[in-house]
Amino acid sequence: MPSAIEVRKIPLHSVSDASELAKLIDDRVMAADRVIAIIGKTEGNGGVNDYTRIIADRAFREVLVEKGADPEKVKEVPIVWSGGTDGVISPHATIFATVPEGDVEPTDEPRLTVGFAMSEQLLPEDIGRTAMITKVADAVKVAMERAGITDPAEVHYVQTKTPLLTIDTIRDAKSRGHDVFTEDTLTSMDVSNGGTALGIAVALGEIDMPKDEDVLRDRSLYSSVASCSSGVELDRAQVVVVGNAPGVGGRYRIGHSVMKDALDADGIWEAIRSAGLDLPERPRTEDLDGRLVNVFLKCEASQDGQVRGRRNAMLDDSDVHWHRQIKACVGGVTAAVTGDPAVFVSVSAAHQGPDGGGPVAAIVDLG
Repeated sequence: MPSAIEVRKIPLHSVSDASELAKLIDDRVMAADRVIAIIGKTEGNGGVNDYTRIIADRAFREVLVEKGADPEKVKEVPIVWSGGTDGVISPHATIFATVPEGDVEPTDEPRLTVGFAMSEQLLPEDIGRTAMITKVADAVKVAMERAGITDPAEVHYVQTKTPLLTIDTIRDAKSRGHDVFTEDTLTSMDVSNGGTALGIAVALGEIDMPKDEDVLRDRSLYSSVASCSSGVELDRAQVVVVGNAPGVGGRYRIGHSVMKDALDADGIWEAIRSAGLDLPERPRTEDLDGRLVNVFLKCEASQDGQVRGRRNAMLDDSDVHWHRQIKACVGGVTAAVTGDPAVFVSVSAAHQGPDGGGPVAAIVDLG
């Protein structure tokens, strides 16, 4: 049986700041050697050369070691940073840690559980193709087992980090006689995220195994729980499965829904309801009563260049990439719902939720 989970959201006061994590440990909210995953937003450009993710990663791992965790085990803790806090989005991190067995009573009511796995190595020629989809799907199944989840319906959030393509990895593939999905390194972020999302969807039985030519083309194929990020930090898929399981115990529960488009605030409220909060028919921020830990969203500019029948210019804008624009838009909608700008909103949502929308996961404190 997996352990119960303690989960807290903390601010980042600068890109290299992990002081609030240190405070959680000093205040004995959680132990350094029990931290099992960290998911957060940094204030860089969110692109291929967003090194704020590496800076934040180092700062948080250094604090865990400083506070007594085994340095070798700390290297294996999945820390997923999504770069880019466009608009009102505020840099922050959500920390997941196990709770000592004697500190919590098991319950038959499903409660938050987390599982982690790493895929086989993803070669540059795998990215955006069925080889990647298969390797990711296998890792998701391992993470589910470690989380104690047997029913895919109890998986509400799968956060991944995968490699994207760089000039060096493209050159490596060519030197071995292989081609790659794209030689545009920024586009490869969408390719990597999309291929990973399809792997999650396959693992959870949301879709059948797609073909290479479906990636980034057939947008009817998607996962409603995938949240995929990519970067230069690793060469495998790092997979964190978050769901609910009976017998675990603890205060927290997770639910999910989807935003049908960039303005679909109701999709966010539905995810919060799914997690277990009793809300009125037309809820307001005050109805959350401090019980929402965080929400996690992916977003994407609609391929038809419209929102609710109105044309926008995001996909034609050569000055500001659509990644930045849609992230700022959805971040504003989300913060208006939660009343808190520290929300996890990440862009590049190919095959993650419906086209022009995206998946939403919510963690709540049930007390």
